[in-house]
Amino acid sequence: MMHELRIYHCVPGKLPELHARFANVTLKLFAKHGIRPVGFWTVLVGGSNQDLYYLLEWQDMAEREQRWNAFTADPEWLAKRAESEKNGPLLASIDSSFLAPTAYSAMR
Repeated sequence: MMHELRIYHCVPGKLPELHARFANVTLKLFAKHGIRPVGFWTVLVGGSNQDLYYLLEWQDMAEREQRWNAFTADPEWLAKRAESEKNGPLLASIDSSFLAPTAYSAMR
């Protein structure tokens, strides 16, 4: 089991639109493609309050590649993403890290 930490750095003022896209579009498409989100977070104190952090769970890198590629190529996702960005992009940049648990981690 592995986890992917994704950090979306929003264009200033666009975080509410990103939240709406996840709530109304992205999570449904994640479910359609078997993508398993663990949780979503924003910053209360420290760092930027224009960032969305979320964690995805994968069996291995092969599963990640298959499911993520299917999601990103889904015509419904492409259309909904384009519609959500008709007034400009929501994201300034994305960071992605693949995490492996330590021997003493409660989450494996």
